[in-house]
Amino acid sequence: MMVSGGQPGTDAGTGLPAGTGLPAGTPTPLYDFQPPAGTPYSLEVTTIEDFHADHDDWPWNPARPGRATFHYLILVTSGVLKHDVDHITRTVNPGQWLWVRPGHVQCWHPPSTATGPFILFEPDVLEPGTARLLAPVTAHDAPAVLTPHPDDAPWAERTARQLLDEHRALGRRPLGLHHALRRSLLQALLLRLAHSPGAPATPSPTTRRAALHKRFLDALELHFRELHHVDDYARLLGCSVRTLTRAAQGTGHGGARQVIDGRRLLEARRLLGPAGWTARAVAAHLNFPDPADFGRFFRHHTGLTPAAYAVQADHQGSSSSPCSGQGLEAPSQGLSLNVAQPAAHCCRS
Repeated sequence: MMVSGGQPGTDAGTGLPAGTGLPAGTPTPLYDFQPPAGTPYSLEVTTIEDFHADHDDWPWNPARPGRATFHYLILVTSGVLKHDVDHITRTVNPGQWLWVRPGHVQCWHPPSTATGPFILFEPDVLEPGTARLLAPVTAHDAPAVLTPHPDDAPWAERTARQLLDEHRALGRRPLGLHHALRRSLLQALLLRLAHSPGAPATPSPTTRRAALHKRFLDALELHFRELHHVDDYARLLGCSVRTLTRAAQGTGHGGARQVIDGRRLLEARRLLGPAGWTARAVAAHLNFPDPADFGRFFRHHTGLTPAAYAVQADHQGSSSSPCSGQGLEAPSQGLSLNVAQPAAHCCRS
């Protein structure tokens, strides 16, 4: 199995509540994908059962949060897999796929009876033309669980198993041909999944404003904690505030200011709800000057104080999970882990 010796990053925040298993102020790690020597390119394939067998106490003991810079896909062929993505416990049944995108906060549940292919890949493994076709399903806000169309499901599973076989056949063919086959199989698989019922539709031809808006959303996903103003993103993207505002308005999702506030509010709701963070911890995580400033922001947008929202969310009965009980999310993990410390694995929480 390939190992991802990721280094903890600065993506997530500080001030974690008591009972998380991590000291207050510990950042949620951001894991990079670094394949071991001899593994070609940014693609790793294994199985859920092999992953569990190779990591008998990690990353679910204790469950810890994290994010990764890469995608991973899991097809459940038997049993049931439970996995937290953005503080929501996803239940993946046989025939369904779990897709965790770069930047998602996630947490592993203890090993179960689930079996099936487990695929890890970096965004740049895709050819540019294919990447454009797959943009709706590789987007950060695309569905975490996909159920392929009945006509595509057996072919998707067959392609995944061919990919696993080719990945394990390193040395059978020249390296360039080996990688070309792996990439082609991966792209064929993803294109089938892109047409799953409920998957986002392929967008109309990209306009300049739409392209800028996508770059804005990508930048926001990386920097929403520390960059809070439209002019911050305009400078980052090399455009004017007016141009960025128009690009955001053209999508029908409000102006750039509303998009920024909406992303920060989404994170606050995630952390105050099932995750169980305190308002003070969330304020520190999102880099508000102080908890009072965060409280005014939250109440302006929701009509509730952070404390009232947390009580309401608790009463709605969010199902508890290893991570939500801790107020943390666990990382997406790449399958290959080459870690000196448990928290440094790609696939670890």
